[in-house]
Amino acid sequence: MKILAFESSAVSASVALIEDERLVAQSFQNCGLTHSRTLLPMAEDLLANCGVSLDKIDAIAVAHGPGSFTGVRIGVATVKGLALGAGKPCVGVSTLEAMAWGARVLGGPLCCVMDARAGQVYNALFTVENGAPRRLCSDRALRLADLGEEIGGAPYFLVGDGADLCYNTLKERCPCLRLAPPELRYPTGFGVAAAALPLLKAGQTCPPQALDVFYLRRPQAERERLKRLSGQQ
Repeated sequence: MKILAFESSAVSASVALIEDERLVAQSFQNCGLTHSRTLLPMAEDLLANCGVSLDKIDAIAVAHGPGSFTGVRIGVATVKGLALGAGKPCVGVSTLEAMAWGARVLGGPLCCVMDARAGQVYNALFTVENGAPRRLCSDRALRLADLGEEIGGAPYFLVGDGADLCYNTLKERCPCLRLAPPELRYPTGFGVAAAALPLLKAGQTCPPQALDVFYLRRPQAERERLKRLSGQQ
């Protein structure tokens, strides 16, 4: 099974191609350009360099959130367009779960965190069993203080763009926290593809029209609008 996977939920962008559990190719950029300019050309170049046409792909996967509202939206829209044009099924996976799949080689408990601003993080906790991540909780948005209270002295590896923030804030309260190596710390297309593979095998795909974003929280502009409206009542 071949999966073309996209990750654009944070500042970096990544596209990967896997065949079954083997990574065929991956492209990664963190050059400051918007994902709308980089994501599709990255995919086109990757497929061309591999000599693989889109009609040979079994499914197209994307990290559909949580993460940057703009980045997640661009990734999902890109995959929808490609899948509609090629008649391919889609697989949407949690950004946090994709991180866990990318860092599963660490073997230990994984605390996947993304900076959600305002003193909060997007988070999910995982253990690794038989080479695969297993969830300990659902994706959530919570305060760093609450996360620290839950973790306590457990020896978690911190994964994600919120890892440094989490470590610097909680290292005294949670002395067993460890930063994952930089090459395993950030979401990648390969992590998305690895998370999507068991779903594809189980037939848990969706048509492009049904693929949607998973924000966990409303966008900031919407939260501010609702706050203004509630203040007018």
